[in-house]
Amino acid sequence: QVRLVESGGGLVQAGGSLSVSCAASGNIFRINIMGWYRQAPGKQRELVATITNGGDTNYADSVKGRFTISRDNAKNTVYLQMNSLKPEDTAVYYCNTKTLRGPTWYEYWGQGTQVTVSS
Repeated sequence: QVRLVESGGGLVQAGGSLSVSCAASGNIFRINIMGWYRQAPGKQRELVATITNGGDTNYADSVKGRFTISRDNAKNTVYLQMNSLKPEDTAVYYCNTKTLRGPTWYEYWGQGTQVTVSS
């Protein structure tokens, strides 16, 4: 079993900063990808950023240069630092982990945390 526990989120003014974190517990295998997705009301859930066990990162174009994803492998924790926030960043942010066991990928989700950016 894998459990993802998120912390952070909240209300921030446009131009401000906010950080969220997600701690994973359970059987996270060596090859894995941790990341953040977000979903605004009435919109499809979208990828925000991912980071592999080796530290390779990938960002949505809309957040490049503003958001930074990082991880602590010893703690199986992933972080998302969000700077220069815009009202369009308002969404529920979900932690996600994909881990490879043999030939099969297993995927897990956190409960989501609300990020609201006021103008």
